[in-house]
Amino acid sequence: MILVTGASGFVGSKIMQICRDVVACPSLRGASKDDVKRIVAESGADTIVHTAAISDIGTCQKDPEASYIANVQIPIYLARASRGIKLVCFSSDQVYSGMEEDGPYLEERVKPGNLYAEHKLEMEGRVLEIDPDAVMLRAEWMYDYYLKKSNYFMNIINAEGSVCFSSRQYRGITYVKEVAENMPSVIRLPGGSYNFGSETAKSMYEITEGFLSAIGKSLTVEDQPPRHNLWMNCDKARKGGVIFSSVEDGLKRCAADYGFLK
Repeated sequence: MILVTGASGFVGSKIMQICRDVVACPSLRGASKDDVKRIVAESGADTIVHTAAISDIGTCQKDPEASYIANVQIPIYLARASRGIKLVCFSSDQVYSGMEEDGPYLEERVKPGNLYAEHKLEMEGRVLEIDPDAVMLRAEWMYDYYLKKSNYFMNIINAEGSVCFSSRQYRGITYVKEVAENMPSVIRLPGGSYNFGSETAKSMYEITEGFLSAIGKSLTVEDQPPRHNLWMNCDKARKGGVIFSSVEDGLKRCAADYGFLK
């Protein structure tokens, strides 16, 4: 049985939809250490997949205390409550947001560039100290046909006239359906931190041009100066059986699933 935190959110709801033997965790907002211990014990779960977080970078910057509670303290409580239970926590590719090198980045070197990233990195370290068998997923920007959360797919589908991306910016973006499909393999991974998602050798500008062609949508793609790269090498997870489509193929799969592919 898998206990899923954030079960009504963007990632958690897809895990609930696709994975078998799942149960939704009650909201952990304001939960104490004892509350978390009780919830985990009463769930009867042998695995916890922790997706709940405050993931908006601006919100975290404005309210550091709330960010710390959600993104560090609650995962620590889960780690302390998960003795003998496999724990999987979603971290973020933002742990590379301060890197000066272009990438693609390996797990060994990180440099957070914002408070959210700092908290996610602290979470990884402190959870692994408590539970070395826990799995930390440095997840990419995820997308789906989803009305409640801004994401790359929806931004392109809803765009009119033009969009702006850099021909010198590289990052992975991932179809959230493939995230959920990979959970059985993720649960079998040895403890540690893993880059997690689709890979590409193309810039965001090239990816966008190709995707627009695939869905037959006419937009102007304007080249803009690059922001920081969030470009990861996911070999470590792949060797453990975690397999994603390429960024390009993942976007086409999503478009086909929702009737947008030309």
